[in-house]
Amino acid sequence: MHKAMRGLILEVLTDVCAKGLPGNHHFFITFDTMHPGVEIADWLSDRYPGEMTIVIQHQYESLRVTDQGFSITLSFGDKPEPLYVPYDAIKTFVDPSVEFGLRFEAQDEDGDAPEAPMDVMAEPEKDAPKKDADVVSLDQFRK
Repeated sequence: MHKAMRGLILEVLTDVCAKGLPGNHHFFITFDTMHPGVEIADWLSDRYPGEMTIVIQHQYESLRVTDQGFSITLSFGDKPEPLYVPYDAIKTFVDPSVEFGLRFEAQDEDGDAPEAPMDVMAEPEKDAPKKDADVVSLDQFRK
């Protein structure tokens, strides 16, 4: 499933590379800065040692898309910086203009999602007091 979702990112970025961003579309892409194959300036990896979110919207240059990842030049404080991001390094890919997003869970080297720790699935203690339910009004979230 992850391979198919990353294929969708490849398809979307290939289309943007050929035609530009249509309408109000823009992307927030969060990726693992320590992932093998990620190429970013040392000062960026020092500033974002675990993950980084980039925005592809108005100011980007040199978008290149391959089967393995994409490269792009973005401005950081009016200074252009080239980046290369393999698809496997992507944690989230979001297009807020159409309320679309993909999130990738961490995988082990075999491509399997890690198993949940056993204590997460443990049953509640039988002697524990029951908690009253919390009631939340959804009216504030309605449009």
